[in-house]
Amino acid sequence: MSLQQDLMVALKDAMKNKDQSALTALRAVKSAILLAQTESGSKEELTEEQELKILQKQVKQRKDSAAIYLEQGRKDLAEPELAEAEVISQFLPEALSEEEIEKVVVMTIESIGAEGMKDMGKVMGIVSQELAGRADGKTISNVVRAKLS
Repeated sequence: MSLQQDLMVALKDAMKNKDQSALTALRAVKSAILLAQTESGSKEELTEEQELKILQKQVKQRKDSAAIYLEQGRKDLAEPELAEAEVISQFLPEALSEEEIEKVVVMTIESIGAEGMKDMGKVMGIVSQELAGRADGKTISNVVRAKLS
C-alpha cells in the first residue's frame, strides 16, 4: 500500500477511536502531501522519497515546537506536539542508530578520500542521499563533523 492509502486508513481509525491527537497529525500530513502535489502543477503521485521528506519535516516541526514549549515551561503545549510527532513517526522507516550512521559516514569518507572540514559538503551530500528517511540530518551532520575534524 502507498503512503497515502496508509494515511487514509489511519485517519479513519483515528476518527472511529476519537483520537484527536492522531487526527490532527494525520490531517496535517495529508494536507502537506496534497500541497506538494499541487505545487508541482501536476496530479502525479509523489515519489516515495518526496513523501518521506514531507513526513520528516512534519515530525521535525513538531519536535522543534515541543522543545520551544518545554524551554518556556509550557509542558501542557509540548505534550500534544510530541504525541503528534509520535503518530507521524509510525509512517517513517526504522531510524538508524548512531553507530550505523557512523559506519556509512566512515565508508563514504574513505571512498571519496575526504580530508578535513573542507570536504564536509561532499560527504554530507552523499550520506544524506544514502540515508534519506532513515536518519536525521542533524545527527548525520554531527557524525560527519566529528569524523572530519
